[in-house]
Formats: sequence, C-alpha cells, structure tokens
Amino acid sequence: MSKNEQGKLLIIPLGGMSEIGKNMTVIQYGKEILLIDSGLMFPEEEMLGIDIVIPDITYLIENKEYIKGILITHGHEDHIGALPYVLQQINAPLYGTKLTLGLVEGKLKETRLNKKNISMNVVKPPTTINIGSFAVDFIRVNHSIPDAVGFAIHTPVGIICHTGDFKLDQTPVNGEKADLHKFAELGSKGVLALLSDSTNAEREGYTMSEKVVGHTIEDIFKTVTGRIIVATFASNIHRIQQIFDAAYKNDRKVAVVGRSMVNVVNIALDLGYLTIPKSLLMDLDELNRLPKEKVVIITTGSQGEPMSALTRMAMSEHKKVEIMPEDTVLISASPIPGNEKFIARTIDHLFKKGANVIYEAISGVHVSGHASQEELKLMLNLVRPKFFIPVHGEYRHLVHHSHLAMEVGIPSENIFIVENGRILEFTKDSCRMAGRVTAGKVLVDGLGVGDVGNIVLRDRKQLSQDGILIVVVAIDKETGEVVSGPDIISRGFVYVRESEELMEQAREKVKQALRKCQEENISEWSTIKSQVREHLGKLLFEQTRRRPMILPIIMEV
Repeated sequence: MSKNEQGKLLIIPLGGMSEIGKNMTVIQYGKEILLIDSGLMFPEEEMLGIDIVIPDITYLIENKEYIKGILITHGHEDHIGALPYVLQQINAPLYGTKLTLGLVEGKLKETRLNKKNISMNVVKPPTTINIGSFAVDFIRVNHSIPDAVGFAIHTPVGIICHTGDFKLDQTPVNGEKADLHKFAELGSKGVLALLSDSTNAEREGYTMSEKVVGHTIEDIFKTVTGRIIVATFASNIHRIQQIFDAAYKNDRKVAVVGRSMVNVVNIALDLGYLTIPKSLLMDLDELNRLPKEKVVIITTGSQGEPMSALTRMAMSEHKKVEIMPEDTVLISASPIPGNEKFIARTIDHLFKKGANVIYEAISGVHVSGHASQEELKLMLNLVRPKFFIPVHGEYRHLVHHSHLAMEVGIPSENIFIVENGRILEFTKDSCRMAGRVTAGKVLVDGLGVGDVGNIVLRDRKQLSQDGILIVVVAIDKETGEVVSGPDIISRGFVYVRESEELMEQAREKVKQALRKCQEENISEWSTIKSQVREHLGKLLFEQTRRRPMILPIIMEV
C-alpha cells in the first residue's frame, strides 16, 4: 500500500464493470479495506473449455493484511461464486444475511474448504456493525432471491452507499419490502457516493412484482391437465415458493430435480425461507408412480445449459424423466446474454417431443429481479449522492444509468463510469481518477485456476477451427539423415484416407525442409522444427486455404 493512499478514501472495482457478473468492489480508507461481494462470471463463447471466470485478486493478495471484512449483498453466483477461490488466498471475516451465508456455506462444502478457519457473521437488517474505522448499515432491498441487502458504509470521509442488486417490489412474496426510509434518511444526512445496480438501466418504466409471476403460474396450473415441469433459477426461492403454493392449491405433488436446485431447496428449507407442507414434496421415484395430472417437477436448466436436468430431459438423456406429449414445460427465467442459442435449442427439442412449452417470450412466467429506469431514478432521488458510480452492467447499461442520473439533477462531472481496476479517490468535496491496480479475468478450467491464458485459448481456437497435423521424424544423431518418416498424423484437419495425395505432398515438403537444414548444417532442433512448419504450412494453405496447427516431433536415433 503506497504512502499517498494513507488517510484517503478509495473505491476500486475489481469486477462487475462493463460486464454482467464477477462483481467485486474494494472500499479502502488508509490501511483498512472492506471488500463488497466476490462473484464469478460464466465463460463467453470464445473461452473454449473454460468452466467459470473469476476476478483477478492480485491487489487483494498484495494487501491481504489490511482486509477487515468481506460484505456480501446476496447469494447469487455472480456475487458469491468466487469466494471458494478468494478464501484460499485471503482469510477475512464474512458478513451477510442468514440465507446468503447459508448458500456460501453450501459452496464451501462443495469445494472442501475448511470452514472452521472462516469467520461467518450473520447480520439481520436493519443493523449497523462496526468493522475497523467503518460503520456499515445493512439495508434490506428486494431482488430475485430473499435476504438481499445494500450497504451504507460510514467512513471518516463520508457515506458510501451501495445498493447491491435490487428492485423496488411493492408486494414482495415474503412481505419484506425494501427499506426506502433508510435510503431517504441517508439522503438527508448527505451521501458522498452512490454505487447502484445498472442491469436494467435500458428498460423503461417499473419492473413488475414477483407476485405477478405467481398469479400467472397459478392460472397455468388450473388449466393444465398433464404433467407440469417448471425450469427456473435454483436461487430464485420466491419463485420456487410460488410454484409449491400453486401445486398445493391444485392438489399436485412436487419433486425437485438437478443438483443445484436440490441443494438450494434443502438449504432454504433448513433456514426457514421455504414453507412447504410435509406431504407436498416427494422423491422423484415416488412421484413417477402418480397420475400425470398430480405431478409437478421443478428443475434446473432454465438457461439451456448442456449438462442441466431440463436439457438432458429434452435430449432423452435423463435417467428418470422422459418428456412425453401432453407435458407442459414452463421456462420461468430470461436468457442470460450469450445463452439464447442454448435455450432456443432446448425449447425446439421439447416441442419435437410433443410438449407444450411456455417461456418468457410468449407469456408472463418471468419478471426481472433488477430495477428499471423509474426505480433507478427513485433510488437516485432518495439518496441524493454528491457523486454517482453506476455498477453491475455492461458498458451500455452504465451509460444509460449515467443519463438517468443527469436527468434527476446530478452534474455530469460528478458521474464516473469506471473500468475494473481504476482507482477513484475521494475527499469530502472531490472525486478523481487516481491510477489503476491489477484487474482482469482469471479463467478456471477444471482444477486449474489461472493456468489457461490468452495463448492457450488461442491454441484451442486454432485447433477447433483448422485442426492439427503432427509430423514425426527420426534423424540419425551422427549424420543428421532421416532414418524413418516423416509420418504425418492428422486430427480435425483432413480425413487422411481421402487425402492421400495431399499427405504425400506434405511428406515430400517435410523431406525438402529437412534436406535444406542438412545442406546448411543446421542442427538446432528449434530451427529444424520452424523450417518444417514454414514449408508445410505454406503448402497446406495453398492447397486448402486452412492453417492447421503443425506440431513437428523429431527424435534422434
């Protein structure tokens, strides 16, 4: 930590800027750091073979002795998903609501992280806790998961308000409304900076209440005669509660399918966030024995994920559930950007099997968990911050949100659209960009964290597009003459049996390259390999207009 940071208030986003997911923000005063959220992001299409993406936490590792606590807004993956990786490097106490920490605990069990060493502090809003020089108010907000909160962080320089992911639901399923009084009270005191959720900044009007979906689901359950299969986000506990309620009212039994769905339902039941009559929830094997008009299955797969339960049902690969004509499938979620093709493919397969599919594009079976423009303006007017930083959204969302802030009277010079890693430095009256810290994406592939970078991804891309040619040659150690080969193995480039002429030309080219090296007394293996690649690559591009990866293997005999 450099000397010029002593006694100054810094806000440093390490994730969640110009992207959906990977949310992580540093609030730093002098030698004390609070971290807000620790989320993951799902890989983009070009990230071949990558499982998840987490923030680069180099800055946190360098300053880990100053981290006083990690504040968690809610239990979605884009806010807690990186914790198993972060907590392996940084041992800091966690602060969150009961359900949020229950879901965190479930994640840590999966990754076999030793929970005994991790301090988990359950906070029930409205509560204020003291962490070092900071006093942190936990403020209830509405979202698509219960127990979501925003924070007001009281620092020696001023109040920083962070909304978390939110919407303003006037009729929430669990009756717990957003604490607008607290936001208004903060606005009266004077807020130095507001960081506010930008996910729906493009959407006009208000986001509908979650109860609207409940009414739609009830109406569907009343009219459907066959089996009902509902796919939704495992973490959308309000939605799951409403599905159970509709099933109960229509005398149907329910089974839960999909590992993450089963985990979340069990955690929510244990902690009292789901209320289900005992006889309503059944094992899938028992449920399959009931008449179709008595059956509801709640499943994962609302994003068309290839390995999810719904996708396996649609592809006839699920061990216990086969889609049949007269089944009604409700997909109660909107596509995460990038998943549209997966969902469309799953819906097509379900229709091919004769199912009736109800999805967001043609019905009201989903509402967002994020505030639309009028709610975002209301939050800005309640809090009345001196400085405004839109967070949690792609770049266009941040820009739209900044325009809304200008509309309600915040001067444009007091609005900061920042990139991940940029440092915002505050005094009581000013805010300025003050350099940057290391930030970016760390790719997780299997057990490897960060060992796949741009070069490996580039190789994977090339392999996926043009394939690979392996050239195997044995050379006499003394004379440098070819003893055997060259043998050429093709994978993903051409089918060898149908391209014998091309393979023969390729072998001849390799021989020419080796002869040239011998004539020029080149014995460096790297140079010989480079000559083989150059000669062979030129021929293959001329003949096929493709550039496969060429991998020469030279053995000395």
